[in-house]
Amino acid sequence: MNKTRHVVAIVDDDPRLLESVGDLLESAGYEACGYPSASSLLVNGLADLDVLITDIGMPGIGGFELRDLVRKLRPELPVFLITGRHEIADQGRAQGISGFFRKPFDAQALLTAIANALHKSRDGG
Repeated sequence: MNKTRHVVAIVDDDPRLLESVGDLLESAGYEACGYPSASSLLVNGLADLDVLITDIGMPGIGGFELRDLVRKLRPELPVFLITGRHEIADQGRAQGISGFFRKPFDAQALLTAIANALHKSRDGG
């Protein structure tokens, strides 16, 4: 069976954000999978994912740690970090991600960034 929609995982401990970003992604034609923690994502696995969006500041495994784990397991997987804080000021930690978004973020900018990352990964970039 051919995969018809790209799968985008969202990891955030805020259930409202999971729902709203999930709805946004679904309305844009993606298959959205929401996870309340990095651990719940890792239990389900990364194999079927095309893009990962993760909050930075979460209990347990945070976004930077999750990004590091993903880089070891799926280095080609586009990863976007989102935050409601100022962690993104640390540009030294920004390596290995496809983009940063500060909450509240522009929905169209996120969709454009995802499309660009998918196009780049499809073309081997």
